[in-house]
Amino acid sequence: MALLVCLFVLAGCSSSQRIETQDPGPIEARNLSIERALILASAKQALGTPYQWGGTSLENGVDCSGLVQVAYQAAGIDVPRTSNQQYQTLDHREQARPGDLLFFGAGDRATHVGIYLGDRRMIHAPGSGREVTVSSLDIRYWRKHYLGAAGPAP
Repeated sequence: MALLVCLFVLAGCSSSQRIETQDPGPIEARNLSIERALILASAKQALGTPYQWGGTSLENGVDCSGLVQVAYQAAGIDVPRTSNQQYQTLDHREQARPGDLLFFGAGDRATHVGIYLGDRRMIHAPGSGREVTVSSLDIRYWRKHYLGAAGPAP
């Protein structure tokens, strides 16, 4: 009986979920649309850019949704300004493909967004005092706060 109670307690603590992704082969051989390739190239150029709340330029800094705007504008795609507006507006996907957006938050409200790079990694602007960086999706924090994937790129 004690073992059964322990299992229920542990199951209740384990609220993280797997972030479903679709990676079509090795990075060099992926058949990405030109839009997705431009989004990823622009996002990679932003690596090391300082975080700036409300920022939308690589010269002065970006926040998470500002990084998304910069990267998607490089592909000629307009997206809403905030992570929650992006989450509420864009078409959701079952599996993230390179160039798609990954949303994090609580309930039905996104408070953070990253761009899926492939190989279970995302590029994002993590917060004050930090820089645009690459993070693994296998970190428990991301799994616990994951809301879903979306994106308008073909």
